[in-house]
Amino acid sequence: MGRVVLVTGVASTFASRFAHRLAHLGDDSGIERVVGIDTILPTGDLDGVKFVRADIRTPVVGKVIAVEDVDTVVHLDVGPPNRGRSGAAKELNVIGTMQLLAACQRSSTVGKFVLGSSTAVYGTSPRDPAMFTESLLARGGVRSGFPKDIVEVESYVRGFARRRPDVIITTL
Repeated sequence: MGRVVLVTGVASTFASRFAHRLAHLGDDSGIERVVGIDTILPTGDLDGVKFVRADIRTPVVGKVIAVEDVDTVVHLDVGPPNRGRSGAAKELNVIGTMQLLAACQRSSTVGKFVLGSSTAVYGTSPRDPAMFTESLLARGGVRSGFPKDIVEVESYVRGFARRRPDVIITTL
């Protein structure tokens, strides 16, 4: 039996293209099905991707994971507040991630979790260096807005990794 991959945020151009490419990797990829989830209909081509209209901020995401027998979750539904979504960006980014991680934690089938992060975790202040290394900290800090959201999201993913060491975690 092949892998079943859930991709969040498929209404965005990047996530829809990613899901479409996954669905068309071929038989030797080991992927049986790709399921895309979002609250709004995608405008991109989702040929080969099963679309489920659902909100990751609600427990419905757990039902989708269970019904579809998802074993790999690719969380791309984290982004700045310019994506035509209803509700606050923080609610979608942070609360949505918390609900998704809770659903993954309860699932006996999820074995891989991929987070699409952002360089905003390093800081977005004009005082920050142009090039960061992993050891540098943001000079202006990440105290508000999307940079703070993505730092919180990565923190929740690290907590999930401690609670479920059997799940392979990748941050992009």
